[in-house]
Amino acid sequence: MDTCVEGIVVAGDRRGRKLGFPTANVRTGPEVELADGVYAGIVELPDGSRHRAAISVGRRPQYYEAGERLVEAHLLDFDGELYGDKIRVEIGTLVRGQKVFGTEEELVAQIATDVESIRALDVQA
Repeated sequence: MDTCVEGIVVAGDRRGRKLGFPTANVRTGPEVELADGVYAGIVELPDGSRHRAAISVGRRPQYYEAGERLVEAHLLDFDGELYGDKIRVEIGTLVRGQKVFGTEEELVAQIATDVESIRALDVQA
């Protein structure tokens, strides 16, 4: 993987959960020199398990003009709470750039497409 971010999972707006794609949010530092966008990658949990993930890097332009920059990882095929856990996010292939959608329904449809695109990539957890 190209870039790694380690940090504590912090509570966000819980919007991902409401949209059907819960995320583990980690604040970024200056070490993340990636363009804002959606990436394929891997998340390693404290127990050593590794999970493929759809990872958003950016300021959430759908909802904020100048929001805090976050790494938000939606772990594929994972159901659990990670708040307060230290995780490692390995950010790999860029899937698409950040974009503002006309409606939340369009955003949800695009996230579903992103997840399917990431599933099709040969990313090994």
